[in-house]
Amino acid sequence: MDKYTRRFTRRAAIALLVAGIAAAQSQAPLPKAPADVKPGSITYDEVVYPYPVSYLPLTMYGQDVRMAYMDIPPAGQPNGRVVVLFHGMNFGGFYFGGPIEVLRKEGFRVVVPDQIGFGRSSKPIIPYNFHDMAANSRKLLQTLGIAQAAIVGHSMGGMLAARFSASYPDMTERTVIYNPIGLTDPRYQTPWRTADDAYKATMAQSHEQIYQAFYANIRRYFPSPGAWKPEYEQYVRILYAPTLGSEWPRLAMVRAIYQQITYLDPVVYDWAKIKSKTLVLGGDKDGPDFPERAKHIADTIPNGQLVLIPNAGHVPHLEVPEIFNRELLKFLR
Repeated sequence: MDKYTRRFTRRAAIALLVAGIAAAQSQAPLPKAPADVKPGSITYDEVVYPYPVSYLPLTMYGQDVRMAYMDIPPAGQPNGRVVVLFHGMNFGGFYFGGPIEVLRKEGFRVVVPDQIGFGRSSKPIIPYNFHDMAANSRKLLQTLGIAQAAIVGHSMGGMLAARFSASYPDMTERTVIYNPIGLTDPRYQTPWRTADDAYKATMAQSHEQIYQAFYANIRRYFPSPGAWKPEYEQYVRILYAPTLGSEWPRLAMVRAIYQQITYLDPVVYDWAKIKSKTLVLGGDKDGPDFPERAKHIADTIPNGQLVLIPNAGHVPHLEVPEIFNRELLKFLR
């Protein structure tokens, strides 16, 4: 056996070992729903946000709603630039505390909206789409007197960042599409499921089943062996608390509607229309085809570039903050 064969065999053995550990972790019994979680509001009133939350009144589909947001000034010498952070589908602005601190210490003003239907914003039963989200975000920036900003979007927010940047190029200084979902147009690959069917299925679940579904969903964001930390369970508890309250049926229907957004409103056709310099950033373990798909996004965007973070999953700013912050600041500078 020559040295190249031995090297390949050793790497293959290591890869199999890592895959085996990951598989064992994924098959581990899911924890029971904790008894100490108190019923939470569907507008996350009890969830701690890193900075004070303000509200922008809006009218959508004939309903008066309000959009929650944080507007954080720079620490020290301002650099005159603004960064907007768009959250993912299972989060609100509350999980961006780390990036906010790093950015403001670099002199950036940071704006973090909760999209309508998410976080502390209103939960109307309306159609959900990225055009409305982008328009609401644009109105927020205009209201705050911001003419141009760097747009950073995580997960579902990565899809929104693509739509915003393609729709409002004059307002977009730079774009970061960070561990996006919606990597393909699924309409001809996945069967359609109505919001009513999804709602009925959710409401038929026990509290135990709902908690375990949330837990499994958050747990898969950290697929590398040893990446999961006990403190990440707080994000499961945040999702679970409103299911114990009286307004859970409304939130369950809202979730059933907005979870259709990746199917109804793909952004794969927006990438080629983005004019700003764009970074596609993400953990290379965020699904088996993520590196290939992320490269396709970066290649499709005229001024796109790709950075993959080794051995990181879906939320690198929590999992490997030093590497994430370094790559984000390198691009924004």
